[in-house]
Amino acid sequence: MKEPKVRELFERLKALNPHPVTELEHSSPFELLVAVVLSAQATDKGVNIATRKLFPVANTPAKILALGTEGLTAYVRTIGLYPGKVKNILATCRILLERYGGEVPRDREALEEMPGVGRKTANVVLNSAFGEPTMPVDTHIFRVANRLGLARGDTPRAVEDQLLQRIPAEYLLNAHHWLLLHGRYVCKARKPDCQRCPVADLCAFKDKTLPQPTALPLAKPGKRSSRGRG
Repeated sequence: MKEPKVRELFERLKALNPHPVTELEHSSPFELLVAVVLSAQATDKGVNIATRKLFPVANTPAKILALGTEGLTAYVRTIGLYPGKVKNILATCRILLERYGGEVPRDREALEEMPGVGRKTANVVLNSAFGEPTMPVDTHIFRVANRLGLARGDTPRAVEDQLLQRIPAEYLLNAHHWLLLHGRYVCKARKPDCQRCPVADLCAFKDKTLPQPTALPLAKPGKRSSRGRG
């Protein structure tokens, strides 16, 4: 996709949602970090249900550690893969207290050293908590970028690198939100809703499901009158 189309694409997405935000509910960088760790292979809705009960009770590293394994598990057991996530969150809390005074570092390498925090999670925290123009590539963005022709790649990192190069700077801060939400609600994995897609005409996806123009019925030849001429 060439630059004029890229700009047109993001102008349309921006017009529909000028100030996009993550759907993970949080009020601090630490809450966001915990929510993103919990969201791996889980829905934001399911994570929000759990953290609405957890965060009023424990929303700092020290308070989470005070809950312990059993206490934290009681809040997040409805989330998939929760045993490993509980272990990682508790270990991360210890690191935050021991190395960073309980604060979430604004540094990619430091974040990626946390248990359960990979590049995507670090990018989400840097973007949504600290306003860094990063590009977290999840399954939605990976799919949408490839379908649109915005970025072609076999790995999330390959797609991330291309998106960072091709998206104009003025859209980059919000670009991952626009692409993620587009993938979650319109350009779905199994059945993309191309008929209500605001950028369908810019899309390179060969299996678009746009409505076909209705063919007009052929006009039937007029019948001659059975009456003879006078």
